[in-house]
Amino acid sequence: MRLYVFGATGQIARSLREAASSSADIEIGYGARSSIDIRCADQVERALAEFSPSIVINPAAYTAVDRAEAEPDLAFAINRDGAGIVAKAASRLGIPIIHLSTDYVFDGKKNGSYNESDTVGPQGVYGRSKLAGEQVVGETNERNVILRTSWVYAPFGNNFVRTILHLSTGRDRIGVVDDQIGCPTYAPDIADAILTIARDLSSSGWQKRFAGVTHIAGPDAVTWHGFAQKIVSLATKHGGRDVGVDAISTADYPTDAERPINSRLCCDRLATVFDLRLPPLERSLERCIKRLLCAQPS
Repeated sequence: MRLYVFGATGQIARSLREAASSSADIEIGYGARSSIDIRCADQVERALAEFSPSIVINPAAYTAVDRAEAEPDLAFAINRDGAGIVAKAASRLGIPIIHLSTDYVFDGKKNGSYNESDTVGPQGVYGRSKLAGEQVVGETNERNVILRTSWVYAPFGNNFVRTILHLSTGRDRIGVVDDQIGCPTYAPDIADAILTIARDLSSSGWQKRFAGVTHIAGPDAVTWHGFAQKIVSLATKHGGRDVGVDAISTADYPTDAERPINSRLCCDRLATVFDLRLPPLERSLERCIKRLLCAQPS
């Protein structure tokens, strides 16, 4: 199975590289931002023609949520136009695309977890650009698997876990928002799931039931404050510094972009269609903490 991944340094792309390295059945190629601009159709088509993949995976995105408010053209150029170029190039080769999206396509006002069929209503430029990307991928390549995820963290990259660990080294107390709720999702778990889905697509051949949006997120819902408490607790267990975590409101921590108050994603379709369930938060978070604090392989 030959997989081509657009992006190389993001949390999911790096996790895919790690996961694929221990899989003898997978050959994987990468289109790093430094060498391939997904906004350039010629570069994308040339890369795929040279590698000749069986499946394309696109986690590449403009992810600077707050900066997007001041750079809407760039956000849409990457998240909508670039996504469409990648999907079209894969379609021309007659191969599926696995595309990554986000909980920010919802307005966050629902009581309970969001299903794939729920009405979308992004509140900021980032969410609108990612929703536009979903739509163009679905319209451009009928063999599409669009994976919406949320609150991604990893032992590398810019994410909440690393931020909390960094803050805890120099402060006695940390204030963290307690009125936003979501499902923290470990990037290596996403990568493992993507490889399982890719194997399904390769072994069974394309089936219409695969197509469309599927939610993929950790099974446990917490607030940012609750998540921070878990991070500090596990870090202390593995030699990290114990600090106090104070609950604050969204109003106490203003940002340029509005975040969804509720980012919980229902992943029943992931289980039904792909027979996949992600591990519980405690297990995945401890793997991450161990890697960060103990230099132990996860």
